[in-house]
Amino acid sequence: MTEFQNLIKSEVPVLIDFYAEWCAPCRMMPPILKQVKDQLGDQIRIIKIDTDKNPALSAQLQIRSIPTMMLFKNGEKAWQTSGVMQASQLIATLKHYLN
Repeated sequence: MTEFQNLIKSEVPVLIDFYAEWCAPCRMMPPILKQVKDQLGDQIRIIKIDTDKNPALSAQLQIRSIPTMMLFKNGEKAWQTSGVMQASQLIATLKHYLN
């Protein structure tokens, strides 16, 4: 089993932020993700993955634009979006998948 599969096969939903250092919109995400983590706490795990350092994974998951966020529950992709989302909107969306 790959390291990635181990990451997403969690009881706790895993939100992955796919980004790149050179991407300006990606640099807007850390404070947004901090607000999400502050609000949702242990209900969610947030991981950042640099697409430039993980090209095979990016290709496998068909990530064509960044930032892209994917939510995995028990190893299955539950939700995906591309682009920057405001923290309140992201939290409201994620709450639908947390139980």
